[in-house]
Amino acid sequence: MKETLKIGPLSANAGEKVSGFLPIVNSELEIPVTLISGEKEGKTILICGGVHNAEYVGIQAAMELADELVPEKVIGNIIVIRLLNRSGFEHRTMSLVYEDGKNINRVFPGSASGTLADKIAFTMESEIYPYIDYFIDLHSGDGFEGLESYVYCLGNANDYVVETSRKMAEIAHVNYLVVSPSNTGGAYNYAGQLGIPSILLERGGNSTWCKSLVEEDKHDVKNMLRYLGILEGNAHRHSTVPKQVSPVIYEDAPVSGCWYPVFQPGETFKEGDVLGEIKDYFGNLLYTCRAKNGGIILYETISLCIMKDTPMVAYGVWDEEKDGKIEKDCPVCGQNEKEFEVNHEHRHSHHHVSYSHGADHDETPVSIKE
Repeated sequence: MKETLKIGPLSANAGEKVSGFLPIVNSELEIPVTLISGEKEGKTILICGGVHNAEYVGIQAAMELADELVPEKVIGNIIVIRLLNRSGFEHRTMSLVYEDGKNINRVFPGSASGTLADKIAFTMESEIYPYIDYFIDLHSGDGFEGLESYVYCLGNANDYVVETSRKMAEIAHVNYLVVSPSNTGGAYNYAGQLGIPSILLERGGNSTWCKSLVEEDKHDVKNMLRYLGILEGNAHRHSTVPKQVSPVIYEDAPVSGCWYPVFQPGETFKEGDVLGEIKDYFGNLLYTCRAKNGGIILYETISLCIMKDTPMVAYGVWDEEKDGKIEKDCPVCGQNEKEFEVNHEHRHSHHHVSYSHGADHDETPVSIKE
């Protein structure tokens, strides 16, 4: 007889779906969770939305998946965290827990005696991780982040975890794949250290969401579930697997000011190209960010405001001579930069800004979005 699936106070017998709240240890916070217990024995997978609370595509996808997946078609178990950072969501913060200003994806495995972000991570690690065999973490771009859809898989774990997470990631219907060297701090990175194959899916940006992007997330997750034998049906691969663009360079802003990026997410550039500039309120140049190698923008700050030591731009490796040059229209006005130049004497100022090359910049702090 199949064992009952139990997570905190919630339990689901074979063939049942149960939704409720999981209490966060030593706090008043509860997070919404759905348990789906198939009638047959099998593996258990965690699907999580809202590690970053303003990344709405992943949150909505997790909620819809929890509603749509049914025990009759599940082999094993599915745990869905509909929204992990509930307090941040309800206070509309940007990726941070409202009470302590921390990023949950920097504090794993957390602590029962820490601040709320630490307690959330600790609860997830102690109440859920011991029972799961796989993990799918759903993300997108925050309110200040433009983002090209891509997928992370684990690159710093045992061979089984690395190989399995890579195969999961290659099923995703996105163009790009990043093999992460990180094994600390993040929800899916830490899971990998516990022997749990895990991936992180990035889709959509600017804290916006639409039905189409949510459907794409759900399509990818259901396909991964079929591949892993947790959901009935045959998995399929798309015509091409995501192109690996790792390693990724993550640049933080060395100063606060006004940020003027040159390229759009998904556009390519050559080594030494100017990726953007930071200026003060009088237009004085404070910093020039140059590409350390040929690359493709995966995500970047798109707000005019940028703060010191916060994410500025992240890019993967790309060789324009071998792989081709990619240019995109402005997502704000929809016009192409070069066409705009032909018809206007001044430059397009939404995001495509023309800069003269200044002195080489100093090394800046490195942060990892995941």
